[in-house]
Amino acid sequence: MEKLMELLSELHPEVDFASETGLIDKKILTSFDVVNLVGELMDEYDIEINAEHLIPENFNSAQAIFDLITRLEEE
Repeated sequence: MEKLMELLSELHPEVDFASETGLIDKKILTSFDVVNLVGELMDEYDIEINAEHLIPENFNSAQAIFDLITRLEEE
């Protein structure tokens, strides 16, 4: 989770990712941010994030993103 928080903070240092639960719904993360983040996550965690995973529920909070990473690592 620590590395994920670092990656998110690099995108938007002004956001409190520990408590924010509407990253997509509130348009805090743009589609460009998500594309960049997905690339970083795939490199960092050696996972494959496909189009089917690119839904708001998977990116609305740091915890949701971490849960996605965990699920993909287990596959």
